[in-house]
This record gives sequence, C-alpha cells and structure tokens, in this order.
Amino acid sequence: MRTGRVEAFSDGVLAILITIMVLELPKPDGPTWAAIRSDLPVLLAYVLSFVYIGIYWNNHHHMFQAVRRVSGGVLWANLHLLFWISLVPFVTDWITEVLNEQRPAGEPPELTVPLVAYGAVLFAAGVAYFILQTTLIRAEGRDSALAAAVGRDLKGKLSAPLYLLGILLSIVNPLLGVAVYVLVAILWVIPDRRVERQLAHRAEHADADRA
Repeated sequence: MRTGRVEAFSDGVLAILITIMVLELPKPDGPTWAAIRSDLPVLLAYVLSFVYIGIYWNNHHHMFQAVRRVSGGVLWANLHLLFWISLVPFVTDWITEVLNEQRPAGEPPELTVPLVAYGAVLFAAGVAYFILQTTLIRAEGRDSALAAAVGRDLKGKLSAPLYLLGILLSIVNPLLGVAVYVLVAILWVIPDRRVERQLAHRAEHADADRA
C-alpha cells in the first residue's frame, strides 16, 4: 500500500486538533493589553501544545517521506499515535480551565494532576511514535533510508525518561514539570535533518549509478 492516504489522513487529524485548541482559548475580558496579560499563562499552554503537535506533524512527514509502502501494522500503529496526540487538546483545556478558575488572591492554581496527565499523554505519544517508527522500519527493512536515518535515535530514547521526570517533578512543583516539558519540546524543535540527508545521499548514489 502507498503512503499517500496515511499522510493525508494524519495531516487532516492534526489540523483539526490545532483548530480545536485555538477555538477553546478564552477571549480577553476587555480591549486592553492588561486583559491579554491576565490570559498569558493560558496562551503559553496553547503555544506549548501547538509546538508539540507541530513537532509530531513535522517528524511524521519526514518519516513517511523515507518509506515507500505501508502495511496493516503500520496503519494501526499510526492510529495508535493519533489517538494519543488527539488527547493533547483535552489535557491542554484541563490546564487552561484550572488556570481560569476563580481563587483567592495569591493562591496558586492546583495544576499538579492536570500536569501529570499532560506528561502522561506526551509520554504515551512518544512511545506510540517509537512503535510506528519501528513498525515502518520492519516493513521497509534494516537497510532502508529510514533505518539509516534513525540510527541510534538518541533523542527518542532520551525523551521518554524526561517525560517521566517531568511527571514526577509536576508532583513536587508544577513549574519544574513544565520546565521539563518545555525542554523536551526544545530538543525536538531543533531541526533534525537525518532523513533529508539520507534521502539526498541515496539520490546522489542513484544518479551516479545511472551515469
């Protein structure tokens, strides 16, 4: 089976999830900068979740550019990944609801449980991405461009322990948990051109062979 329909379906799902998140953002209470400033934590939560969905879209696109066909196992692994990513708007909305709750002045929001849930969703999505990647490599073969590009996958292996650390730190101090989630996002936002390099390298070899 070709990869086109899987990519198109996944792109549509991720686009819908981003749309859902932005529609759930609260409107400012007034026409002043102060009104926006009071909603800044909510906007930052949206930005972080948007970045995470963008990271998955970017890497999903690159991964499927490196493969030629998909199997039934790949289809289910892809749906498994989309299931966990689809929960990102849910946990993001939970965090924003807590941030918007009325509370006595000086009392911090009770973000421990929502942030633990947020980290759990990120952890599960990371595991699901690894399963999809492994399933694709199995379908393509160990000598495939994707297998060569992934290599030891240090960032992928580092992300899971960091998510678990973020979950534990969210219990101790919510801000520390958020800091870890931001750190993982920064690790993945940094451009990773392994797939592009492999595809370019193989294209050069193919051109040389034809010559």
